[in-house]
Amino acid sequence: MARVIFVFLDGLGLATSPPDCGSRAAADNPVCLYRWSYLKPLLKSGILLPLDATLGVEGTPQSATGQVSLLTGRSAQRELGHHLAAYPNAQLQDILGRDNVLKRVASAGLQATFANAYTRQYFELVEAGKLRHSATTLCVLSAGLPFRLLEDLLAGRAVYWDITNVHLRQREGYEHVPEIGPQEAGRRLARLAYDHALVLFECFEPDRLGHQKDREGALVFLSVLDRFLTSCAEAMPLDATLVVSSDHGNLEDLSTGAHTSNPVPLLALGAGVEEFAGATRITDVAPAIYRLLRV
Repeated sequence: MARVIFVFLDGLGLATSPPDCGSRAAADNPVCLYRWSYLKPLLKSGILLPLDATLGVEGTPQSATGQVSLLTGRSAQRELGHHLAAYPNAQLQDILGRDNVLKRVASAGLQATFANAYTRQYFELVEAGKLRHSATTLCVLSAGLPFRLLEDLLAGRAVYWDITNVHLRQREGYEHVPEIGPQEAGRRLARLAYDHALVLFECFEPDRLGHQKDREGALVFLSVLDRFLTSCAEAMPLDATLVVSSDHGNLEDLSTGAHTSNPVPLLALGAGVEEFAGATRITDVAPAIYRLLRV
């Protein structure tokens, strides 16, 4: 049985060409400056490719359209005729409601899950009109899947969006939630794949740090990400494939707090990497997952 762990990193791009890490331009690129000590040895048996996130549409890629394109395999940018920031509008919600990676896999009779932990406060704020659902949350709703809650996080059955619970612990009322190491978070994500054909996880820390132009924070996060992904790859089932990609660039250029038109990474490690070898655009990721899972 094939399995996929799909890690979606919001706002993580690649330089258009590998820069000299001693150059002035590289000083603004923490993705280049960080050494990737844990993950780099695994790349010998995996793939790392640049994917186009513009999809031929003029302008800078944005979150709403980029995420819908990544999660459905359809070019949301082309269907709208422009890039759309933040949350999906009615047209994009309709696209997600009809088809997305979680819904497609679940509809095929396979087990699928969203690994992120939610608080009940989140749903209360949405009900009050103070928050809107993101693309990934809309995927869970359209697939009719249960959400993982705080009790799942405390029991090790979920991962918070920041990987280590640091941001959650800073919120009033959640100080009791223990911080966990990135390796443990990676193992928890990997364990979910033993019971599911598709495990989706979202982390939007790269986009947050990129908008803030936080160089120190970026390097700290990349160290967390390096250990998190490596631990997940080492602990996942032998028939699983770890797939990592993004919706648009941001963190790789801290000279600006805006998104970039740079390519985004496609990292694949594990049993089914060959299915992703021909990918060139973010819309190629979902179809490759379907081929691997035979749905």
